[in-house]
Amino acid sequence: MSLVEEAYRQAVDSMTSAEKFARMHAMLHWVRDMYARQLRDELGDVSAERLKWEVALRQYGSDRRTRELIQRKLQDVDS
Repeated sequence: MSLVEEAYRQAVDSMTSAEKFARMHAMLHWVRDMYARQLRDELGDVSAERLKWEVALRQYGSDRRTRELIQRKLQDVDS
């Protein structure tokens, strides 16, 4: 393990559960925002509702059942 990896591991290990959760939440929010920006570039001007479900599809679409549920919901959403 490198010095950087060791320092990182020590920093994470010293975090409280609440701090770890807050960090995870911030990373998830960052990923969702990144997907939303990419989708706005790809899809153009779409409604907030459609964008929400398109982001969900990108995040969770690798699971067949989840993908089907999201796609069904997308059929009911206006552009």
